[in-house]
Amino acid sequence: MLNGKKIGIVLPAYNAADTLEITYQEIPFDIVDFVVLVDDASRDHTSEVARKLGIQHIVRHDKNRGYGGNQKSCYKTALDLGADIIIMLHPDYQYTPKLIHSMAAVIAFDVYPVVLGSRILGKGALKGGMPMYKYIANRFLTLGQNIVMGQKLSEYHSGYRAFSKEVFQHIHIERNSDDFVFDNQMLAQIFFAGYEIGEITCPTKYFEEASSINFSRSVTYGLGVISVSVKYRLAKWKIFTSNIFKN
Repeated sequence: MLNGKKIGIVLPAYNAADTLEITYQEIPFDIVDFVVLVDDASRDHTSEVARKLGIQHIVRHDKNRGYGGNQKSCYKTALDLGADIIIMLHPDYQYTPKLIHSMAAVIAFDVYPVVLGSRILGKGALKGGMPMYKYIANRFLTLGQNIVMGQKLSEYHSGYRAFSKEVFQHIHIERNSDDFVFDNQMLAQIFFAGYEIGEITCPTKYFEEASSINFSRSVTYGLGVISVSVKYRLAKWKIFTSNIFKN
């Protein structure tokens, strides 16, 4: 706990057997109360590794539900376990667990209800090996979203995120996609509900075992991001309200 807030870490896992242990070992259990791992029908031994590490809360999908579907199970399980603060950490060791203290503190002491670990603040992205085309796409998509949505995030595409449980009481994540655009839809919902989002600088690592979507999936994701931004603006103007923004 931190400032009386129960902290849960959620690990959305898919074929993470090779990197799960090193990720798990860096989680700061001096403040973390529990860890949830959701295995999205991995083809390797992710669940077996999780059990050997002593992770008590393991959910395994019989069929692959996608990155967004995995997160839906992560957050539901963590909320059912009574988490006040939920931090999503990828088990592929692309983001360092050493920032959990900082991210949790921002929420525990009521600075922001949501915190992103930003790869773009500072030089973490390119220094960590982010492919140039992904960096450029990230910059353009983020600029466009900030303009259309009237916000000032350094990036919308980080997978390192921390949330107060209160946020989940005012958004409907079950209406979101089960694919990668889930992340973007969720941030749009949070802004639409009137919450602010904080960011901290986060180094990142790109290596062979780290998860990454290919170019075609990246294009699909980018088009989805543009769609989310337009729907957000139309809902704000009360011209058309997408289901993800309805009460």
